[in-house]
Amino acid sequence: MANVGPAYGMSRDVQSKIEKKYDDELEARLVEWIVAQCGAAVGRPERGRLGFQVWLKNGIVLSRLVNSLYPDGSKPVKIPEAPPTMVFKQMEQIAQFLKAAEDYGVVKTDIFQTVDLFEAKDMAAVQRTLMALGSLAVTKNDGNYHGDPNWFMKKAQEHKREFTESQLKEGKNIIGLQMGSNKGASQAGMSYGRPRQIIS
Repeated sequence: MANVGPAYGMSRDVQSKIEKKYDDELEARLVEWIVAQCGAAVGRPERGRLGFQVWLKNGIVLSRLVNSLYPDGSKPVKIPEAPPTMVFKQMEQIAQFLKAAEDYGVVKTDIFQTVDLFEAKDMAAVQRTLMALGSLAVTKNDGNYHGDPNWFMKKAQEHKREFTESQLKEGKNIIGLQMGSNKGASQAGMSYGRPRQIIS
């Protein structure tokens, strides 16, 4: 971790709570998906939070992942031939991935911050971003997703309905029970608490 001293007190408690959100089983599923999506050339990380962070830290694996979700000829992230070694270049590569993920459709609230990955501040947030990206890829079903579709949940899609003019006119003739009908409504049998006691 770059220029970060040990955490004490409340900040240590907060960091430990963030670290507890990290899911090792989810990590294994995400690694399988990334390898299936990008090919064996991306390699595999060492098991655990730190290994996962080191694997993704320079942004190359993430960039290959998001590029693989697009058809040939329209890759959103430029990948350098040699992996970047300078810190700002690595962070820039991660930022390009985040921009491409947002353009792909990942909601801003699901996107992690660059330091969450680069300094391992919140690896659970990195997992959430990758899960959202995978869910979108499965939902789009455009042939660019590789791997088991059961690894991710499909997002809900809009189901627009069209009504003809005659159907709309028929709907105006029906009065729903919410529109003022009191059919069957009464207060019979209702009681509120004990009756008033009159003592003489």
